[in-house]
Amino acid sequence: MTELQVQVFGTRKSKETRAAERFFKERKIKIHFVDLKERPIAKGELTRFVQKFGLNALLDLTGKAYERSNLAYLRTTEDGVIAKVIDDPELLRLPLVRAGKHLTVGEDLEGWKAMLAGS
Repeated sequence: MTELQVQVFGTRKSKETRAAERFFKERKIKIHFVDLKERPIAKGELTRFVQKFGLNALLDLTGKAYERSNLAYLRTTEDGVIAKVIDDPELLRLPLVRAGKHLTVGEDLEGWKAMLAGS
């Protein structure tokens, strides 16, 4: 059995991201943290989440960044929205967590437990 490694995409100030980090650290799971404020998420990586959950499921529709972005009123393509999200990670429901083929969005305790079970 290979050792489970998770990739956590988030920001330091996101309490949900910190919850994910704490969850995996408490279980001694190796974390590769990607701070989206320092390094934007790769389009291919983001597309993987979009394909699984759909773009709207990734957006933090109640957040201030979404309100500021006027995305609710803009007529734009999915690629246009993806470009905005890459520029402004606060538009996302953080964290995005990946362990192999297992993906979760937001604070998802059940999803994280499933990652551990499926490793």
